Amino acid sequence: MGSLYDYFSAPDDTTALTVFGPGVEAAGVPLLPVQGIDPYVQLGQAESLLTGLPYTDVVALPRFNQLLSSPEDDSSWLVTLTDELRDALASARPGQLEAVAEPWSRIEEFGDDCEPGPLAEFLRELATLAAEAGARREPHRLYCLMSL
Repeated sequence: MGSLYDYFSAPDDTTALTVFGPGVEAAGVPLLPVQGIDPYVQLGQAESLLTGLPYTDVVALPRFNQLLSSPEDDSSWLVTLTDELRDALASARPGQLEAVAEPWSRIEEFGDDCEPGPLAEFLRELATLAAEAGARREPHRLYCLMSL
């Protein structure tokens, strides 16, 4: 089966935490569910490719995978994504996400048989979520609810 990841936007961390109990779908927030693309290593590598920042600098950003839920939770966790990722996705030029998907598909964490097409589609969907989040009167932030 593997882990499930629900990427979503919310106005702030407090609001994001309210979806932790009932789940993202029940909370009615914009949602992108995906299996197999974790927010730390895999999405962190994509963020590095999108922003041009070295991966070590990406993981040092203040909101990079900041745990919002209790560390004692054993089957689901809520983490933040960076505003830099949101902004890079929202402002991606035509063809940029497809160009990023090619080298991203070759990272070790995806294994040997990962195709760039589905990754580009995921990035396009996440870019739509990011653009909607950033275009609000009070910009929303991005989050990921991880579940086993």
